[in-house]
Amino acid sequence: MTPIVTGFFDDATNTISYLVQDPSGRACAIVDSVLDFDYASGRTDTRSADSIIAHVKEHDLDVQWLLESHVHADHLSAAPYLQEALGGKIGIGDRIQVVQDTFGKVFNEGTEFQRDGSQFDKLFTEGDSFHIGQMRADVLHTPGHTPACLTYVIGDAAFVGDTLFMPDFGTARCDFPGGSSNQLYDSVQKILALPDETRIFVGHDYKAPGREEYAWETTVGEQKARNVHVGQGKSKDAFVEMRDARDATLSMPKLIIPSLQVNMRAGQMPPEDDDGKVFLKVPVNGL
Repeated sequence: MTPIVTGFFDDATNTISYLVQDPSGRACAIVDSVLDFDYASGRTDTRSADSIIAHVKEHDLDVQWLLESHVHADHLSAAPYLQEALGGKIGIGDRIQVVQDTFGKVFNEGTEFQRDGSQFDKLFTEGDSFHIGQMRADVLHTPGHTPACLTYVIGDAAFVGDTLFMPDFGTARCDFPGGSSNQLYDSVQKILALPDETRIFVGHDYKAPGREEYAWETTVGEQKARNVHVGQGKSKDAFVEMRDARDATLSMPKLIIPSLQVNMRAGQMPPEDDDGKVFLKVPVNGL
């Protein structure tokens, strides 16, 4: 089955959110939504999510799932906002528990912060499957960027999150806590074992040097032939050496502090204080 895929590009974070629709009906899923956030003022905005809501309502679609490929470090999830407006279950990989434990300590969340993934409606494991209308979706555990990364294979489309980018840009960084270039290489091979014609939808695009337009759809065959980091059968040793050296030069994403605190809570803000105010923590020298 070939799902109808609509991409929504967020300029501020270079994130692509996806609406994945059953071609034979109204059922759909939303993958990796964005809650707009201005770090300087601490203000949120819902314009990105509202554009998805408008599309859903215009086409009279039925949102069944709100899927997260991982706990994003570069943008906040709008899943709770979309759920309130459109319904659907929020899903993520079951290794979210590892991520919650790691960053619960980084942000000194205390025992009141549950580290069991209970903030989400569904925790997926390797080999799980579910349906979006008549479409079957299969779950691949593809860690390396983070321990909880998933790839959702829905019909002939694979939503890979940050594991792979467009072939001319390469692969995701692996230097966040719990990341592993060794694991990422193995995860990429799992994705590249899918049929060559499988469409791949990436989580971000930054326009590789020499490319004028943003792009977010490629294929397994194109990745195997042209990916600058893993294409043409590059060995694990060569990849790990390249990836680790490259990661050592990268700065932290500008929204990593708010993103992790919100996304490990399934898109919810931290609890209000006694005056009804919400605060985010900045761990000094913690990342």
